[in-house]
Amino acid sequence: MLISDLSVKRPVFATVLSLLLVTLGVMSFFRLPLRELPDIDPPVVSVQTSYRGASAAVIETRITQLIEDSVSGIEGIDTLTASSENGRSNITVTFRLSRDIEGATNDVRDAVNRVTAQLPSEADPPQVAKQDADAQPILWLNLGSDSMDLLALTDFAQRQLVDRLSALDGVARVTVGGSQRYAMRIWLDRNALAARNLTVADVATALRRENVELPAGRIESSTRDFTVRINRAYSSADDFAQLPITRGADGHVVSLGEVAKV
Repeated sequence: MLISDLSVKRPVFATVLSLLLVTLGVMSFFRLPLRELPDIDPPVVSVQTSYRGASAAVIETRITQLIEDSVSGIEGIDTLTASSENGRSNITVTFRLSRDIEGATNDVRDAVNRVTAQLPSEADPPQVAKQDADAQPILWLNLGSDSMDLLALTDFAQRQLVDRLSALDGVARVTVGGSQRYAMRIWLDRNALAARNLTVADVATALRRENVELPAGRIESSTRDFTVRINRAYSSADDFAQLPITRGADGHVVSLGEVAKV
């Protein structure tokens, strides 16, 4: 049976069918995606390394160049972008569309591991991550308070907001920008260090040696078990000022407060 015959013999059915087709067409029209460019995401892998306290020039020579030279030999690289800023190195590797993102990530991770031993010991391990080319922050939340300073606002955001926002469906990562953390800051006096024949490395070694918490074991009885903990003796600026650095030739113990402002 032809469509024309069906339309003549059963006009009501033909009218309903036509209205149904028009309705589906209108619905499909408004749901069609519209893009200026095709939805193609090339494999992108990023490498981030943190080295707190280092200048951009130090980051460039000690970290960025080493990782960049090691990664540049990987097969299938389209573009490689590297940037160095104070305390951070960022390297973004874009591969050709023919490369698999998993294989590309493994190749970058292997290349970074080959130069990890050459990086400064104080730097954090490089973080290798897959990255979506279209992944950009889509929501910024600004915090302000009349009663809390920036340190308290940072602590509030880390404790109360980050975990709750990270649990939302569709949220990939939550980053706290412009944050400040509580820290003990030490300003060294170079003249005092030279007078006592000390260097910055001696002070850093003393801080790593003294400012630690070591396990002290456990005590077991027939009814109860106890975990023994040795608290650090350094919790305030005055405590750190009394931290021993070395012993002089006359037996005098040089403390941190004698060579620095804490």
